[in-house]
Amino acid sequence: MERYKLGEMEEKFAELIWEHAPIRSGELAKLCEEEFSWKRTTTYTMLKRLCERGLFSNESGLVVARMGREDFRAALGERFLEENFEGSLPLFLTAFAKRKKLGRDEVEMLRELIDSYKGE
Repeated sequence: MERYKLGEMEEKFAELIWEHAPIRSGELAKLCEEEFSWKRTTTYTMLKRLCERGLFSNESGLVVARMGREDFRAALGERFLEENFEGSLPLFLTAFAKRKKLGRDEVEMLRELIDSYKGE
C-alpha cells in the first residue's frame, strides 16, 4: 500500500498532472519549473517515482493518468480504514461521530448514500 502514500511535493506534483493530463513530458517539466522552480531532472525523477507506483504512465513522452484523482482518494480512504478500523466504515463513523457532531446535511447525505445501496 506504499504506492498510495505521497509526500507533500509528490501530492502537489500529482495534482498538477491530473489538472493537465494528458500532457507532454517536456511541457510538464516547464510547468514544474514555473510552479515549483524545479530543474528538468527533478521533474523526471518525481515522474518516474509516481509512474512506478502506478498513478501515471509516460509513454513516448506523453504523461497519462493511470489512476484518476477520485480513485486515488478512494484508495487512500480504503487504506486508512484497513489500517485503523479493521476495514470497517461503521467503526470509523462511530469513532468520528463521538468526537465531532454531524450536521443535518451530513446525516442526510449519509442516509441517502445508504438508501441508494439498499436498492441495489
